[in-house]
Amino acid sequence: MGRTAQPAALKLLHGRSEGRDSGGRKVNKGPAFRRIPPNPPTWLSTEAKAEWRRVTPGLQRLDLLKEEDRAMLSAYCETWSVFVRATRDVTANGLTLVQTTYRADGSVSERTVPNPSVAIARNAGRELRGFAAQFGLSPATEQALSRGSDDGDEDENPFA
Repeated sequence: MGRTAQPAALKLLHGRSEGRDSGGRKVNKGPAFRRIPPNPPTWLSTEAKAEWRRVTPGLQRLDLLKEEDRAMLSAYCETWSVFVRATRDVTANGLTLVQTTYRADGSVSERTVPNPSVAIARNAGRELRGFAAQFGLSPATEQALSRGSDDGDEDENPFA
Protein backbone atom coordinates (compact mmCIF):
# COMPACT_ATOMS: atom_id res chain seq x y z
CA MET A 1 0.00 0.00 0.00
CA GLY A 2 1.58 3.28 -1.12
CA ARG A 3 1.10 6.84 -0.06
CA THR A 4 -2.37 8.34 -0.04
CA ALA A 5 -2.97 10.41 -3.14
CA GLN A 6 -3.20 14.08 -2.33
CA PRO A 7 -5.78 16.58 -3.53
CA ALA A 8 -4.88 18.53 -6.68
CA ALA A 9 -4.91 21.80 -4.75
CA LEU A 10 -2.08 20.58 -2.54
CA LYS A 11 -0.08 19.28 -5.50
CA LEU A 12 -0.34 22.68 -7.16
CA LEU A 13 0.45 24.63 -4.00
CA HIS A 14 4.20 24.16 -4.42
CA GLY A 15 4.16 23.51 -8.13
CA ARG A 16 6.78 24.60 -10.63
CA SER A 17 4.37 26.41 -12.91
CA GLU A 18 0.68 26.84 -13.62
CA GLY A 19 -1.00 23.42 -13.59
CA ARG A 20 2.21 21.53 -12.68
CA ASP A 21 3.37 19.96 -9.42
CA SER A 22 6.78 20.35 -7.77
CA GLY A 23 8.18 17.66 -10.08
CA GLY A 24 6.93 19.46 -13.19
CA ARG A 25 4.20 16.89 -13.86
CA LYS A 26 0.83 18.10 -15.09
CA VAL A 27 -1.78 17.88 -12.32
CA ASN A 28 -5.21 16.47 -13.07
CA LYS A 29 -7.50 18.81 -11.17
CA GLY A 30 -10.08 16.06 -10.63
CA PRO A 31 -13.82 16.55 -10.34
CA ALA A 32 -15.09 20.08 -10.01
CA PHE A 33 -16.58 19.92 -6.52
CA ARG A 34 -17.78 23.21 -5.11
CA ARG A 35 -15.12 24.17 -2.58
CA ILE A 36 -17.45 25.18 0.22
CA PRO A 37 -16.64 23.96 3.72
CA PRO A 38 -19.29 21.69 5.22
CA ASN A 39 -21.36 22.80 8.18
CA PRO A 40 -20.60 20.88 11.37
CA PRO A 41 -23.26 18.39 12.42
CA THR A 42 -25.33 19.49 15.41
CA TRP A 43 -24.58 16.24 17.25
CA LEU A 44 -20.81 16.75 17.52
CA SER A 45 -19.47 16.67 21.08
CA THR A 46 -18.16 19.92 22.57
CA GLU A 47 -14.51 18.95 22.05
CA ALA A 48 -15.22 17.80 18.47
CA LYS A 49 -16.91 21.14 17.69
CA ALA A 50 -13.88 22.97 19.02
CA GLU A 51 -11.57 20.88 16.81
CA TRP A 52 -13.86 21.52 13.81
CA ARG A 53 -13.59 25.27 14.40
CA ARG A 54 -9.82 24.98 14.79
CA VAL A 55 -9.03 23.04 11.59
CA THR A 56 -11.61 24.17 9.04
CA PRO A 57 -10.27 27.71 8.48
CA GLY A 58 -6.83 26.42 7.47
CA LEU A 59 -8.24 23.67 5.29
CA GLN A 60 -10.57 26.18 3.66
CA ARG A 61 -7.67 28.56 2.92
CA LEU A 62 -5.92 25.70 1.11
CA ASP A 63 -9.13 25.00 -0.85
CA LEU A 64 -9.23 21.45 0.50
CA LEU A 65 -12.76 21.29 1.89
CA LYS A 66 -16.00 20.55 0.16
CA GLU A 67 -19.47 19.85 1.51
CA GLU A 68 -18.97 16.15 0.80
CA ASP A 69 -16.12 16.01 3.36
CA ARG A 70 -18.56 16.39 6.25
CA ALA A 71 -18.52 12.71 7.27
CA MET A 72 -14.74 12.35 7.14
CA LEU A 73 -14.17 15.61 9.00
CA SER A 74 -16.81 14.67 11.59
CA ALA A 75 -15.12 11.31 12.15
CA TYR A 76 -11.75 13.04 12.55
CA CYS A 77 -13.14 15.56 15.05
CA GLU A 78 -15.00 12.95 17.13
CA THR A 79 -11.92 10.72 17.17
CA TRP A 80 -9.98 13.71 18.46
CA SER A 81 -12.62 14.16 21.16
CA VAL A 82 -12.28 10.51 22.27
CA PHE A 83 -8.49 10.89 22.35
CA VAL A 84 -8.75 14.02 24.51
CA ARG A 85 -11.25 12.47 26.95
CA ALA A 86 -9.17 9.31 27.34
CA THR A 87 -5.95 11.29 27.78
CA ARG A 88 -7.56 13.51 30.41
CA ASP A 89 -8.71 10.42 32.29
CA VAL A 90 -5.19 8.94 32.26
CA THR A 91 -3.78 12.27 33.43
CA ALA A 92 -6.30 12.49 36.27
CA ASN A 93 -6.34 8.83 37.35
CA GLY A 94 -3.01 7.40 36.23
CA LEU A 95 -1.93 4.51 34.05
CA THR A 96 -3.33 1.98 36.52
CA LEU A 97 -6.41 1.78 38.71
CA VAL A 98 -7.15 -0.11 41.88
CA GLN A 99 -9.96 -2.59 41.35
CA THR A 100 -11.85 -3.59 44.46
CA THR A 101 -13.72 -6.91 44.54
CA TYR A 102 -16.32 -7.67 47.21
CA ARG A 103 -16.91 -11.39 47.65
CA ALA A 104 -20.03 -13.13 48.90
CA ASP A 105 -18.17 -14.31 52.02
CA GLY A 106 -17.62 -10.67 52.99
CA SER A 107 -13.96 -10.54 52.08
CA VAL A 108 -12.56 -7.71 50.01
CA SER A 109 -9.62 -7.86 47.64
CA GLU A 110 -7.86 -5.16 45.72
CA ARG A 111 -5.63 -5.42 42.70
CA THR A 112 -4.01 -2.97 40.34
CA VAL A 113 -5.29 -3.09 36.76
CA PRO A 114 -4.40 -1.09 33.65
CA ASN A 115 -6.54 2.00 33.16
CA PRO A 116 -8.79 1.21 30.14
CA SER A 117 -8.37 4.81 28.99
CA VAL A 118 -4.76 4.03 28.06
CA ALA A 119 -5.92 1.59 25.37
CA ILE A 120 -8.74 3.91 24.30
CA ALA A 121 -6.28 6.80 23.84
CA ARG A 122 -3.85 4.55 21.96
CA ASN A 123 -6.56 3.29 19.58
CA ALA A 124 -8.00 6.77 19.05
CA GLY A 125 -4.48 8.06 18.34
CA ARG A 126 -4.03 5.45 15.62
CA GLU A 127 -7.37 6.31 14.05
CA LEU A 128 -6.61 10.01 14.38
CA ARG A 129 -3.39 9.67 12.39
CA GLY A 130 -5.31 8.03 9.56
CA PHE A 131 -7.99 10.71 9.46
CA ALA A 132 -5.46 13.51 9.86
CA ALA A 133 -3.43 12.19 6.93
CA GLN A 134 -6.43 12.62 4.66
CA PHE A 135 -6.39 16.35 5.32
CA GLY A 136 -2.62 16.88 5.72
CA LEU A 137 -3.06 17.67 9.43
CA SER A 138 0.22 16.28 10.74
CA PRO A 139 3.75 17.57 10.08
CA ALA A 140 4.69 14.36 8.26
CA THR A 141 1.63 14.30 6.01
CA GLU A 142 1.89 18.04 5.41
CA GLN A 143 5.45 17.52 4.16
CA ALA A 144 4.41 14.54 2.04
CA LEU A 145 1.58 16.57 0.54
CA SER A 146 3.85 19.51 -0.24
CA ARG A 147 6.44 17.22 -1.87
CA GLY A 148 3.85 15.71 -4.13
CA SER A 149 3.19 12.07 -4.70
CA ASP A 150 3.61 9.70 -7.55
CA ASP A 151 0.29 9.49 -9.32
CA GLY A 152 1.46 6.67 -11.54
CA ASP A 153 1.73 8.86 -14.63
CA GLU A 154 5.31 8.07 -15.56
CA ASP A 155 4.92 9.37 -19.13
CA GLU A 156 4.81 12.95 -17.89
CA ASN A 157 7.69 12.66 -15.43
CA PRO A 158 10.33 15.17 -16.63
CA PHE A 159 13.08 13.22 -14.85
CA ALA A 160 12.38 9.88 -16.52
